[in-house]
Amino acid sequence: MTYFGILALFLLPPLAILLAWVPRDIWRWLSHRQERVDWKPYIYILINIALALIYTTPWDNYLVATGVWWYEPRLVTGLTIGWVPIEEYTFFILQTAVTGLWALAVQRTIIHEKPMEKPRPGVRLWSSILVAITWLASTILLFSGWQAGTYLTLILSWALIPVLLQTAFGADILLWHGRWLLLTILPPTLYLWLLDTVALSGGTWTIDPAQTTGWMVGVIPIEEMVFFFMTNLLIGFGMILMSSTAGKERARTWIEKLRSKRTGIYPSEG
Repeated sequence: MTYFGILALFLLPPLAILLAWVPRDIWRWLSHRQERVDWKPYIYILINIALALIYTTPWDNYLVATGVWWYEPRLVTGLTIGWVPIEEYTFFILQTAVTGLWALAVQRTIIHEKPMEKPRPGVRLWSSILVAITWLASTILLFSGWQAGTYLTLILSWALIPVLLQTAFGADILLWHGRWLLLTILPPTLYLWLLDTVALSGGTWTIDPAQTTGWMVGVIPIEEMVFFFMTNLLIGFGMILMSSTAGKERARTWIEKLRSKRTGIYPSEG
């Protein structure tokens, strides 16, 4: 199956359903049944898409350039940016849009957000330390010459940098919204593992066995499972930290503190 065929089969249907279901306020506004729309949730999704493109593009180009994975030339259009086919960039956008919209759907229909009781800086500190240690261990292994661990350590060393920033900002918020987080991450991840099974089985893309550990679940290397989990984790963290009341309040407080440091006038001083 062609790369665009995989995307059309697996990502366009859920995207269409979510676009029809989630932004009901936009449809009511367009039909003049609602006076205004809160555009912030949709801006958060666009921000996550932009971040996914900016942060993933150089990393993914490196993977293709070094042969960690490759695509079947007959199953893509041949249009590339760098080493990566245009289909791959489309995948970044569609995955982020689907998971982002799904996060909003969970927030609006399944969970009932409760005000966070109190900040827990200890949770942020120890979570950040754990992530930092994991990143350091992965990066040491990456540069140690362990060829079979190349793809796995590239995934972890790449993904854990933004995870560290997210946990430093709001690990306690994420823990408080654990149910929302699990419901946001797990269904899209399981679904993308199915997509990956079809793509790998059909030869749409191939993972270099020499640069993977050899641990497999069916036809999927464990590294691919980690990749889709980590990317959805990043999107889920981002959406919850941006969309939750506690996340927005903390961002506002931190911005005010930064402004106060620059001006030398603190809120408590009037």
